[in-house]
Amino acid sequence: MSGLFEGLHNAPAAVKIIVSFGIPAALAIGLGIALAFVKRVGLMTMLLYVCNFIICVIIFQMLPGFVRDGGPLLGVLIYIFILLVTYIIERFFTMQRSKGKMPMAEFMRSYIQHVAEKNFDAAMNDCEMQGGSAANILKGGLQQAVKGSGDKATVLKSSIETRRIFEEAVGRETPLLERNLIALTTIASIATMVGLLGTTVGMIRAFQAMAHAGAPDAIQLARGISEALFNTAGGLWNAIVGIIANNFFVNKVDRFTYDINEAVYDTLDYLERLEKK
Repeated sequence: MSGLFEGLHNAPAAVKIIVSFGIPAALAIGLGIALAFVKRVGLMTMLLYVCNFIICVIIFQMLPGFVRDGGPLLGVLIYIFILLVTYIIERFFTMQRSKGKMPMAEFMRSYIQHVAEKNFDAAMNDCEMQGGSAANILKGGLQQAVKGSGDKATVLKSSIETRRIFEEAVGRETPLLERNLIALTTIASIATMVGLLGTTVGMIRAFQAMAHAGAPDAIQLARGISEALFNTAGGLWNAIVGIIANNFFVNKVDRFTYDINEAVYDTLDYLERLEKK
């Protein structure tokens, strides 16, 4: 294993770039997409952690010596960053899939028009063609709440039961939209703490170098300061990216949830009018 690390460390610059950036990028993209589309999320998450650890060990061994002087906690920060990128990619593809095929506004115009005309078969057909979280909620609710279309349309449930059906459908879909958002905030918090820990360890090493009688050990002093700065930079970078990504996706989820709730309330309003007739 040490021979492999030595060979990679002495490899040409092109090989180092591919291993240091290309492989981690491919890993993050591939596993991020897999987490978004594969149902066995637990297995993919475990695979993510294991593959990420192996890649991080290889990357850390290939870093220049002055960067590796940042200590093993720098490898932890690299590990955290790849996890962060993976979850960002997973969130992006999950949100894109949740929107469905057509723009939300265009889908809602067609759907609400059909509901207003009591053409529930066409409304459910729109939902089936659209796909995504909003369409699944609306289609599932309509299937349980109404029967037929036009003048023959009838409401199968009372207004209270119909409202409960749609609320349960929203409750089932919302966790899927919010999945892994807590991971982004956790990563941002942990990265800050790991960076601070590395900074503290580096400063301890620097002060130990200055504690020698006579002239301080310049090499150890420089290594301690370097370790502190590299870990500070790595921790702050991960925290900044994690916070920005989390706030971005939280805002997207809130807006998407608002659109879903608005569509549900409009549907319930039309169904209540139909029930009263």
